[in-house]
Amino acid sequence: MEKQVEKAIFAGGCFWCMVKPFDTQPGIISVVSGYTGGHVKNPTYEQVTTGMTGHTEAVEITYDPTIMPYEKLVEIYWQQTDPTDALGQFADRGDSYRPVIFYFNEDQKDIAEKSKAALQESGRFDKPIVTQIKPAQPFYPAEEYHQNYYKKNRMHYKLYREGSGRAGFIRHHWKN
Repeated sequence: MEKQVEKAIFAGGCFWCMVKPFDTQPGIISVVSGYTGGHVKNPTYEQVTTGMTGHTEAVEITYDPTIMPYEKLVEIYWQQTDPTDALGQFADRGDSYRPVIFYFNEDQKDIAEKSKAALQESGRFDKPIVTQIKPAQPFYPAEEYHQNYYKKNRMHYKLYREGSGRAGFIRHHWKN
């Protein structure tokens, strides 16, 4: 029997911090850091960080939905971001760090919208949930040195995750 494969794209600030939470889950085939949502083809990291490309840092996840349903991916996503901050994530500011769920089909859109509404209604946050939900656009993999950063540069990754405020925010709001 052939394995089912689907894709998901999530933007939640620095892509270094968005890989590990998904990469370590069952049913995940790959997690690629990259850029999406903009108007420049094959952008570089330097171009994206200028804010002039329209792209945001994101991760493209290839997964087996029979093992890891999209609903669970969205749940993991929320627990990695500050969904109340539209202007960036933690220490990273600007459009290239904005939180966005990019959907590939109407099922993904519906799941993301219902999950966002449920998170808003939960009262977990005292500000509105502002994460955007948009159609997927071309995804451009980032440079190789950005891929699997948490594995290649363990100490710097850990210091960055703590120092940016992400780890503390997640511990406070999600008790992780």
